[in-house]
Amino acid sequence: MPTWLLILIVGVVLLVLGVAVEAAKLLIWIGVAVLIVSLVLGLLGRGRSRT
Repeated sequence: MPTWLLILIVGVVLLVLGVAVEAAKLLIWIGVAVLIVSLVLGLLGRGRSRT
């Protein structure tokens, strides 16, 4: 297998992994935001039910 083809394959694999890692970071931040919003709404719901 030619060297340029190996370099091309490695480059494509690294590009795909880089995009996947960035997408995973975005999904983690979205998950954290949803968790925080649900906790706040849960605490507000408890506060309203007590009064």
